[in-house]
Amino acid sequence: MIGACFAFMLTLHAQTDSAVVIKSEFLYEQASFPSCHASTIVETKAGDLVCAYFGGTHEGHNDVGIWVSIKKQGTDKWEAPVLADDGTINDDPTACWNPVLFEMPDGELWLFYKIAKTIQTWEGYLVKSSDGGNTWSAREALPKNFLGPIKNKPILLDGKLLCGSSTEVGGWRFHVEILDLKTNQWTYVGPVTSTMAVKTDDNQQHPIDCIQPSFLKLPDGRLQVLMRTHNARIATSYSSDNGASWTDVVLTDIPNNNAGTDALTLRDGRHVLIYNPVATPAYQEFGARTPLCLAISNDAIHWQHLITLEDAPASTGEYSYPAIIEGCDGTLHCTYTWRRERIVHKQIKIPRQ
Repeated sequence: MIGACFAFMLTLHAQTDSAVVIKSEFLYEQASFPSCHASTIVETKAGDLVCAYFGGTHEGHNDVGIWVSIKKQGTDKWEAPVLADDGTINDDPTACWNPVLFEMPDGELWLFYKIAKTIQTWEGYLVKSSDGGNTWSAREALPKNFLGPIKNKPILLDGKLLCGSSTEVGGWRFHVEILDLKTNQWTYVGPVTSTMAVKTDDNQQHPIDCIQPSFLKLPDGRLQVLMRTHNARIATSYSSDNGASWTDVVLTDIPNNNAGTDALTLRDGRHVLIYNPVATPAYQEFGARTPLCLAISNDAIHWQHLITLEDAPASTGEYSYPAIIEGCDGTLHCTYTWRRERIVHKQIKIPRQ
């Protein structure tokens, strides 16, 4: 059983009427690649929106590269996708995976991603841009066994970049990679595990398998992560020392379909979660990746449904792997995969506290 201090409550049907989608658009109508996935977005100091994602024949194919789209401030159209890296290593075409964008305090854009034949053999790489994402440096490899932020955006605390990461070898485990920007030294924290086994519908005990953490900042100074799992619910863990150590992983009451989520602490202290509010059915590996919804919380414990972004029958719809940021004007910018064919951007105005 889950301790009461970790129990989450979610109200799915009390949609807040004053949450409004004020912009809904595809990043592109046509591209040189048929399939795309795993978007990430930043708003730059110049006010531009920059989005990256992987695209190619299909996920894992050796022609999958990292693509970047830019929407300049004051314009109403995204520029055509530009290839940031095709994944070729020693003349060997190799798939790229899961880009993550972050703007450094000096305005330089960092783009983390992975290159490998399979997820289990990922290696972490980084390219940088000094011109808002128009051009990118030569790729640089991260230190051995470091992958960088695995799906969701890092956070910067006291001159250290905290990257939520995870591995999928011999089970799913999350860890945190911390880059000290003064010394350029990386620290590996974890893997963070759970002492709790979860009894499921097959009457067996299973570990909590969790990946792809998103960071939340709590009023008491703690950090919290929310994570995708194999266990039909989102998992969580806490840190009281800026990410240097973490509590045992436990499950929340928030449903999870074994698909990516993202979360964010707003400047006013509230928290938002973008996800598919669907639990994985018994004896199945994945749940439906529809609908895609946004929830909001004052305390990161009690969550209220805010707005449904997409909804369609599971047989026809996949709206997945979302990313979310807060713009300088207080609106939210969300991107996500639309049926593995395109990336959607939505700008959302939410009610003030």
